[in-house]
Amino acid sequence: MATLGTNVATMIDWARRLDPNGNIDTVVNVMAEDNEILEDMLLIEGNLPTGHQTTVATGIPEPTWRTLYGGVPSTKGTTKQVVDTCGMLEARPQIDVDLANLNGNSAEWRLSEELLHIEGMNQAFATTIFYGDTRDTPERFMGLHPRFSSLSAANGGQIVNGGGSGSDNTSIWIVTWGPNSVHGIFPKGSKAGMSITDKGVQSVTDSANGGRYDVLESHYKWDVGLSVRDWRYVVRIANIDVSDLTTFNSSNDASANLIRLLIQATEIPPSAPAGRTVIYCNKTIRTWMRIQMTERANVHFSWENLAGKKVLTFDDTPVRRCDKILNSEGTIS
Repeated sequence: MATLGTNVATMIDWARRLDPNGNIDTVVNVMAEDNEILEDMLLIEGNLPTGHQTTVATGIPEPTWRTLYGGVPSTKGTTKQVVDTCGMLEARPQIDVDLANLNGNSAEWRLSEELLHIEGMNQAFATTIFYGDTRDTPERFMGLHPRFSSLSAANGGQIVNGGGSGSDNTSIWIVTWGPNSVHGIFPKGSKAGMSITDKGVQSVTDSANGGRYDVLESHYKWDVGLSVRDWRYVVRIANIDVSDLTTFNSSNDASANLIRLLIQATEIPPSAPAGRTVIYCNKTIRTWMRIQMTERANVHFSWENLAGKKVLTFDDTPVRRCDKILNSEGTIS
């Protein structure tokens, strides 16, 4: 499978292109420190004002072995159109004008004060990437979990069953980011990534006593969605029982054998390169990956230098940490 280094534009790349002054670039890099998926997620402008419509192949035409003087019937593939919508994520931090003036009212100082708002948006985005479900929360976008949630579904072959039970399960995701596989989207005619508007001085009311005072207000806006154009390039290792990790030993076939599960999962996507392939898990799983690295039989996990950064890899595929992947998932069947 393809790994990092493919020539695709991520959210960080878009930020650098759109804001040469560095303001948005700084914000996106701050977010990427805690949400590593931003370093990989390819972004493409949607073809709709609210999202992106794609045509997905659902069936491959069957050819004919022709005999002499025998005819060949007409055939065609089957397709369907899928529309993925974008969600509108916003925040409006406010800072007392006198406090800003006391601290020099620099852009750097205001950014430092607004980092908690940025982190809140960051966490909301990461949660939605994996668990967003527009059937329950139509204001968000559809994430990966509801798309790959049944072993008996048409795409059930993309799910490796870790064998866990109960409600203390977690998942590992393998995603290939590319224009024809999986990518993020932003609305047609809008800017990629987060936009920041300085709303200047606003007069607001003190909720405690009804008095008026002035604040400096910023408006953070992030319109984003997710398109899974070819579900063959997403694999989920589901039903990993977190409690089994502590009792794992290399001589058994427990569901906590992460190496065995990853070998199964990485063989599922097509062998043809389609972009940037990355493995995502939370800190619990990555911790146990590192512990299982110490097993003598391990020849799969290693540390590699990618773009000047030391990264854990499984058979040359980077492993990213995303802590919004829960340890409390229910069992899927």
